[in-house]
Amino acid sequence: MRDLITTTPVRSLLVALLAIVAGGAHAAGNVAAGRAKAPMCAACHGLDGRSQMPEAPNLAGQVEGYLVAQLSSFKSGERHNEQMAIIAKALSPQDIEDVSAYYASLGSSNAASAHP
Repeated sequence: MRDLITTTPVRSLLVALLAIVAGGAHAAGNVAAGRAKAPMCAACHGLDGRSQMPEAPNLAGQVEGYLVAQLSSFKSGERHNEQMAIIAKALSPQDIEDVSAYYASLGSSNAASAHP
């Protein structure tokens, strides 16, 4: 098995898979389209992704795939929040991808200080 992992094609495949798992491969959203759709999020999360409300998390710089997963969970009802359920149910899958791409593109300068 060790010989298999050390061969160049297999090693290259493993590196590519690690990049995908790390979030580098998720880029289906359109940042410009997401910016156009973000005003519906701005009241709680801020247009720049920096929330002014302690109960709303900062979105700027979050990983795009994470944002897609969370919005999808609100949309499906798997994750519960009254306000987010209303908003997420109105979003198409492409809307979710676009808004997620926009907020992820804003940089991570405040993602570490995001509210819980």
